[in-house]
Amino acid sequence: MSTSRYHDTYAAWKADPEGFWGEAARDIDWFRPHDRVFDATLGVYGRWFPGAETNTCHNCLDRHVNGGRADQTALIYDSPITRTRRSYTYSELLDHVQAMASVLADHGIGRGDRVILYMPMIPEAAMAMLACARLGAIHSVVFGGFAANELATRIDDATPKAIICASCGLEPGRSIAYKPLVDAAIDLSDHKPDRVMVIQRTQLGAALDRPGDLDLGAAMGQALAEGRTVPCTPVAATDPLYVLYTSGTTGQPKGVVRDTGGHMVALKWSMQNLYGINPGEVFWAASDVGWVVGHSYIVYGPLLHGCTTVVFEGKPVGTPDAGVFWRVISDHKVAALFTAPTAFRAIKKEDPSGRLIHDYDLSTFRTLFLAGERADPDTIRWAEDKLGVPVIDHWWQTETGWAIVGNPVGLGMLPVKHGSPTVAMPGYDVRVLDDAGHPLPAGTLGNIVVRLPLPPGCLPTLWNADQRFRSAYLDEFPGYYKTADAGVIDADGYLSIMARTDDIINVAGHRLSTGAMEEVLSGHPDVAECAVIGIADQLKGQLPCGFVVLKAGVSRSHAEIETELVKRVRDLIGPVAAFKIAITVDRLPKTRSGKILRGTMRQIADGLEYKMPATIDDPAILSEIEAALNAYGVRTRA
Repeated sequence: MSTSRYHDTYAAWKADPEGFWGEAARDIDWFRPHDRVFDATLGVYGRWFPGAETNTCHNCLDRHVNGGRADQTALIYDSPITRTRRSYTYSELLDHVQAMASVLADHGIGRGDRVILYMPMIPEAAMAMLACARLGAIHSVVFGGFAANELATRIDDATPKAIICASCGLEPGRSIAYKPLVDAAIDLSDHKPDRVMVIQRTQLGAALDRPGDLDLGAAMGQALAEGRTVPCTPVAATDPLYVLYTSGTTGQPKGVVRDTGGHMVALKWSMQNLYGINPGEVFWAASDVGWVVGHSYIVYGPLLHGCTTVVFEGKPVGTPDAGVFWRVISDHKVAALFTAPTAFRAIKKEDPSGRLIHDYDLSTFRTLFLAGERADPDTIRWAEDKLGVPVIDHWWQTETGWAIVGNPVGLGMLPVKHGSPTVAMPGYDVRVLDDAGHPLPAGTLGNIVVRLPLPPGCLPTLWNADQRFRSAYLDEFPGYYKTADAGVIDADGYLSIMARTDDIINVAGHRLSTGAMEEVLSGHPDVAECAVIGIADQLKGQLPCGFVVLKAGVSRSHAEIETELVKRVRDLIGPVAAFKIAITVDRLPKTRSGKILRGTMRQIADGLEYKMPATIDDPAILSEIEAALNAYGVRTRA
């Protein structure tokens, strides 16, 4: 393994943060240079590149068209659900984005206006984001298929001038009508957008029968035929590019603000230095534009860097089988794949031996990146063994927009430690504190925080809610950003994320990580995936309860495996864990992005009232969890 430049690079950032990011900013086109790199007196904790003017769409498209990449493929659309493939060169993508921007401008959308996007994984979703950026409008993508009341809360918070949606989203075997959900949300909301602009899909059309409805696809087609162009609107580096809502503990969603200048600087830096990707290569983030990964690494990061990006409308299994990821990599010569660990657990469950991998040519494939939830060592080892490429876990949040901790492939990989996403990236001074805010020694579980200021690309505040931003993230540990994750930093500086802080359970006075127990359970050869929660216990306060999904083809009795799992936790963690409940289930409740809904499972186990999570993939799974608990003898209802 070659010597990594990571330690020198991180030290250079720490010695001169403004010089470091000022140099990184040279990779971005600016219409007006910044007055200074960072001004600590602005905003809640400071702002990056104040005084500068730029435009994100220009940096993603125009400068590449003008700089020699006009005929390079910018975006590949691959939909195994519709059996459709389409590709756009940088020049063609620019034409389509200008056509959409011209329609938006015709209807009064301009700098500072908000536009909600409610879209499936189709090229027009990326085009809409870029068209808004071109005009200086602020987009807010809401995951397609969100319930009407959840969409309504976002409409009232963002007060958009328009909503852009598709007529439907597609899942294997079914269509989901989007327009009725949008109409219902508008009926529920106090704020009423002027326009609902619809991309009609052939699989299921939408009735455009309400005031303000517009066939966006037809209008774009006319604008394309006319060759309409729209200049990029200069915006301040500190102006918002987008607002992305994340769940709040109060039930009121938090609008994470992403600024324009710092966002581009951070993402451009990460493509080469973290992901090790060169301009012109194919980078595939198998996520959704509704999530932060889709914003950062389906749309903006790859296009800022001059790469080819993949918009994939499908699932890791079932479209048509557990080999679809390998087919996409082979067909499109993908260099790096970024996806969630849950996708690989699903693939591993369906094809434990990795037989389907051998059906495809993966010679261009160099690196697999995992993020979105904790990557258990067993899944990482499986992927390493079957694929023969480095498997890189890295950790970040909706709020940060890019990785807090990772293994910087572009700077030279550091040794992999299974279970750790490796080390802090430049810009992040990561610490572990106790509940009183005191530093903890290496190897001690505590609260993970980041010393202020946060680097470029991270949220400067919440939408119209500076005080809520302070109280949610900054007040508990003064001088630090609270990640709400718990973990340890070892003697080598490697961070391990063990759980959300509300997933640290207290068993007879001992603080224990559910993540550590999940790591032990997932190491069992018959387990495909698992989740551990703490359930209320009168004697010990809480007891751990483990739910496991078995690999395909396992024929041994559930009771036998569950007994082995209890013994395994006792042997590898100790009697202190008091782990006695292992329950086999067919599937785990998850969000559509693949995160396991541990909090909801805990509420069910404790017999508490719970709100149906807006992002749940299949609500029926919660009834299955309740039935499994009851069958085991855990009484879930009074």
